This record gives sequence, structure tokens and C-alpha cells, in this order.
Amino acid sequence: MTDASAAPAQRRWRSPCPNCGAPVEFASPACHSAVCSFCRSTLLRKDEELLRTGESAELFGDYSPLQIGTQGSLQGEPFTILGRVQLAYEGGSWNEWHAFFERSGKSAWLAEDNGRFVLSWPQTAEALPGHHELVLDSQQLIAGRAWRVAALTPSTLHAAEGELPEPPRLGQAVQVAELRNAQDEVGSLEYVEGNDLPRWSVGRAVELAALQLSHTREESVAGVGGRSIECPNCGTPIQPQLDQSQSVTCGQCQSVVQLGQTGEALSFHKQQLGGGDPPLALGRTGQLALDKGGVKLPWQIVGFLQRQTSEDGETFPWREYLLFNREQGFAFLVDSSEGWSLVRVLTGSPQVVGQSVRWQDRTYRLKERYTATTTRVLGEFYWRVQRNEQGEVADYEGPQELILGREQSRSEVSWSQGRKLDATEVLSAFGMSSAMRRASGDVRPLSGGGDALKGILVFLLIAMLLVGMVKGCSDDDCDKVRRGFGEQSLEYQQCLAGQRSSSGGWRVPSGGGGGGGGSGFGGGGHK
Repeated sequence: MTDASAAPAQRRWRSPCPNCGAPVEFASPACHSAVCSFCRSTLLRKDEELLRTGESAELFGDYSPLQIGTQGSLQGEPFTILGRVQLAYEGGSWNEWHAFFERSGKSAWLAEDNGRFVLSWPQTAEALPGHHELVLDSQQLIAGRAWRVAALTPSTLHAAEGELPEPPRLGQAVQVAELRNAQDEVGSLEYVEGNDLPRWSVGRAVELAALQLSHTREESVAGVGGRSIECPNCGTPIQPQLDQSQSVTCGQCQSVVQLGQTGEALSFHKQQLGGGDPPLALGRTGQLALDKGGVKLPWQIVGFLQRQTSEDGETFPWREYLLFNREQGFAFLVDSSEGWSLVRVLTGSPQVVGQSVRWQDRTYRLKERYTATTTRVLGEFYWRVQRNEQGEVADYEGPQELILGREQSRSEVSWSQGRKLDATEVLSAFGMSSAMRRASGDVRPLSGGGDALKGILVFLLIAMLLVGMVKGCSDDDCDKVRRGFGEQSLEYQQCLAGQRSSSGGWRVPSGGGGGGGGSGFGGGGHK
């Protein structure tokens, strides 16, 4: 048996484009189609001849650091990005990149999944279910393994570029079903118009840093090519900062603008003005570790949501900040009445066992279920934010301050996992002012001559500011704030700080740590 890793490199085949004459190169002998990079003609390789079969649409702008020619390595075997297809759906579009492993001669697909990346390999399996047999969150047994249906996404093949295993048929309907399992794998069933059997692939999430990529796009968060749009409600210029944004909030009238695809008119829905700025400002970058004691990474706040649930006529609000990191994708920083938490959407699906779930050899117990409603948004989002968007949420608590969350909408089920945070960790991460640090209980005794004088002056200034902010605040008032915003909220800590400054002393509140909350909406599947 020949070692695939020692196999010689395949001969490259080159021919001029029959439409414009530009050189078209094939690196893989298994690929029979390509898209000319100059005239965008769709080309079919037949023996030693290229035939023009059509024309590819323009690709939607995207944020991806990948491009044709990007090289990397997986478990010691090098690969090259040779092409991509772009699929469009109601909520936007996503890319699937054709990765060719030259030593083994195999092709894989590197797909974008909620700002993360999943590397999938084509698989063969018998008795694959029909598209109409699939129900959201139902269990499917494929090749002897249990899967859960996480998303059902009607889509179309919008555009293609580069070298592909088979000719793309633009406008072709593709029904995509995303399946996930307890082994943190992602399965994809693609029911392609005109094909009798679905395509089946299985993959896992990968970290781009681990792939040792080279020849990437230097600027992955460079905006949308300088594009500036006008708010369809008030006419104020809006310039999205992330290319993948599907919704953006107008800074003037706070309308939520849906960023249409090429040639599509902009739509929007109005929000009630007011509400003030988020306690953590949009655009601010903080250093947070996904795992307790792990490496801190820079996360930029790109979006803000206010969400709430109601029970027995009482409303319980919380906040979610959408964070972005170039290598890690997106995460949610949640500020609820029970504290702070940092969560990310999972690629897998935990195993449900009664009122508990199992994930990565840990048991998480059900804490509560509720309906979450989004009431206000600011900033940008990688999904299309809908008016009064709702989801059915279940929160689970695990060991060592770990949490899990499940959220279901009409078309998808998503799981998120994360950890509780202390308020001081959040404030320090985002470089909040000393006033905010004092308000969160991060107080140290004043010592030393000059430092003491400076400290006293700063203390007096902070006290004056806080008194002005919470003038007339009593114990009853702070208790109302605590019930409304939570013990770890910035509002409650500010109220307490006002009382401390007026009474001449500091009182550190009991309790700490973060809490649950939802995981935001959107994403799911290879998108």
C-alpha cells in the first residue's frame, strides 16, 4: 500500500479561457470545472479542452481571511484553497471553500459557520433520509451514529470562483440540513435540485491559527470596501465596519437596517428612540479568555442587544454584547441579573438526558426555561435581526462555573457554552474607568504620601460625579435598581457607589460571579 503523504505532486494543467483568453489552471486532476478569474465564465474541462458553459454571478462581499491560493496544513499534510462556492439564503450568504490536499489527492470543504470554520469531508452512507423526512431537532441515525437536526435552510447557489470538483449551476436550489452530534461534529445533507441523492459530509470546527495559513487576505475586518449607504428612514450615512454584517443600526434614528444583497433594496424597521448608550461602548476592545485561566484574546464589541422575558406580569431584562475576534469569530458577553457570562455558539449538540445534558464528559442540569424577546439592538450583526425576535431558551448549569444554553427559533436550534465571569474581570478587560472599578468593589487602601494625596483627590472627584449620577438614591431606590438590573449590573453598582460616597465609606456587596442569559440569535449551519 502506497503512503499517500509520499505521493508525488499532481501535474498542473493550464489552458486559455475560451471566452477571454486568460490562463486557467487546474491543480487537481479530480476537478473538472473552474471559473475564469477575469471574465467569470464557468468552464468545463473535457479531455484537453475547456468549454464555456455559462457565467458566474459576482460574489457577495465578505470578511473572510481566506482567498484563492491560501495555503495551510492539517496534521502535517499541506493543502491549498483552489475555489469556493457561495450560497445565498433568506438571511444572507455563506462561503464553502474548496481545499485540495495535494499529497493524497483528496478534496475537503472549509465552510464558515457563525464566524467560525468547519472542515468537512465528503462521505458515503446508505439509507440517507429524504428532505421532507427531516424535522427540526429530530434525531437521525446515519451510518450507525446519532445526529440531531440543527437547521433547515433553503438556499440557492449564487456564485462560484476558482477550481471546483464539478461544474456549478448558478441559481440551483439547494436544501441544506445541518446535523450535529455529541462528539462536536457537524454533518451536512445537501439536497441539490436535479440530483436523486443528497450529498453527505462530516466535519469538525477548526481554528485558523492551527492550520498554519499563509497567503491570506491581509485585512479581514477592513469594512466593506469603503461602501457607505444611506439610512432608508432618515438618510443619515451608515458605514458598516464588518463585511459579514447582515443588519446594522442607524446611529441617528436607531432604525435597524437590513443590508440587502447585490441589487436588493434596503429594508428597515424603526425602533423606539432613547434607551441610552450601552454601559460598555460599541467599538471598545477588551481582553478576555474563553476558558478560565486560558489565554486572553482581544474581543471587539460590534453589537448590543437588550432582551427580556416575562413571568406573572413581571419583566426580567438582560443585555448581550456581540464580540468579534479575527481568529475566533464571534462570542456573546451576557449581562444578566445573575451576573456576567461569556458564551460561544457550539458546533456540536449536547446529549439530552431527562432534565440534564451531557457535553464533553460533564453534566449540566436544567436551571430554567423561558421565552426570550429582543427589544432593542445597536451596532452590527451577522444575522438579519427581526422585529421583536423571539426564541425558546433553556439554561443549564454545570461544574466549575460552566454554563450551557439552548435556543430554538422557527428554523434552527443552537447550543452555546461558556463560563460565568466576575464583574471586576469584565471591567478590567474593557479598561473601564476607576470609578467603575470602585463601583464594582475593586477597592484598595490608600497608602504612601504623594499617592495617597492623589488617591484622595481622585476619590473626591469620583464621589462628586457619582453623587450627581445617583442624586437622591436611597436604600429603597438601590433595591429597585437591583431587582430591575441585577446585583452585578453597572447600574446597581453605581447606585451603591453613590451611597458609599455620601456616607463616607465603602461597602462591598455580597455575592458575585456571573450568570446565564441567552446566546443571541442567528447563525447555525455553514453560515
